[in-house]
Amino acid sequence: ILGQRMLRVWEAILRRIPVVNSLYGGVKQISDTLFRPGGQAFRKAVLVQWPQPGSWTIAFVTGAPGGDVANHLDINYVSVYVPTTPNPTGGYFVMLPRSAVVELDMSVDEALKYIISMGVAVPARVPPRAAPRATKTPPM
Repeated sequence: ILGQRMLRVWEAILRRIPVVNSLYGGVKQISDTLFRPGGQAFRKAVLVQWPQPGSWTIAFVTGAPGGDVANHLDINYVSVYVPTTPNPTGGYFVMLPRSAVVELDMSVDEALKYIISMGVAVPARVPPRAAPRATKTPPM
């Protein structure tokens, strides 16, 4: 109870500082979304070509493009977050054609551990499936 009260007082102080208020509000909204228990911020671990064709990295599907962006893109696009290593809180938000995204048979947690460990903590191997392999270059 005391900790919650102190947090509310701290947030009230931050809301009174003009520049800090806007920064803190945005960061708080993002962190609440990403780190909420049972949250679905990252829906699926995927493989995408990044930062150039022929280079592959793990990314996370965050949904479909929305707002006015959806009016300018084909319906077959997905919103993807490409995290950086070893700190996945920094990264890139991109919208890619669904055909450029290869779904992975690993959980979001396994993918995050793999990214944070810089490839050292390798997830368990799963039997191959009939999905396209990452050796071919999807259209960009």
